[in-house]
Amino acid sequence: MRILVVEDDVNLNRQLTDALKEAGYVVDQAFDGEEGHFLGDTEPYDAVILDIGLPIIDGITVVEKWRAEGKGMPVLMLTARDRWSDKVAGIDAGADDYVAKPFHVEEVLARVRALIRRAAGHSSSEIICGPVRLDTKASKATVNGAPLKLTSHEFRLLSYLMHHMGEVVSRTELVEHMYDQDFDRDSNTIEVFVGRLRKKLGVDLIETVRGLGYRMQAPADAA
Repeated sequence: MRILVVEDDVNLNRQLTDALKEAGYVVDQAFDGEEGHFLGDTEPYDAVILDIGLPIIDGITVVEKWRAEGKGMPVLMLTARDRWSDKVAGIDAGADDYVAKPFHVEEVLARVRALIRRAAGHSSSEIICGPVRLDTKASKATVNGAPLKLTSHEFRLLSYLMHHMGEVVSRTELVEHMYDQDFDRDSNTIEVFVGRLRKKLGVDLIETVRGLGYRMQAPADAA
């Protein structure tokens, strides 16, 4: 899963970025509204953390522009303002949720997880596909109750496929959501990760859809 953090406070931006990376996300950073708008307009994100009080272009204007341009990624807005009218303005502009500063980073992570789950149609923090269970809160996965030992890339791949269960996901889409903007992307590596993941899962849940990509779904007779 790939997140964009748009926050002009360098220390807070770094704190959020470090926490998100530790939780298994790929993170891009922006420090003003103009840069943030550009990245959100040109790169695919599973969620955005967006400060209201940004230089050059404020956060409310940024999210308004995204929505006017048809960008539908979930947006969590950060505000240091206590006025309820600012929170209402952010939601009305197209933000999906907000957190008031100061906040605990754990709350931001929980809200981001919830936004990503809801955007993919999942209500629970645990996503199940046959014998495979993905605990989005703990960033862990199990098969038949046994913990899976996955690399960071393998976990991102499994997480993305499970969030989008039943959908055909192209190699290009996987690359865009598994790597940050500066990574030397090569869609051929996806085949390698899929092969490793299939071996570790030990169950046939990931289907190759020739010419289109991959689809993960439980067998029709699964309980």
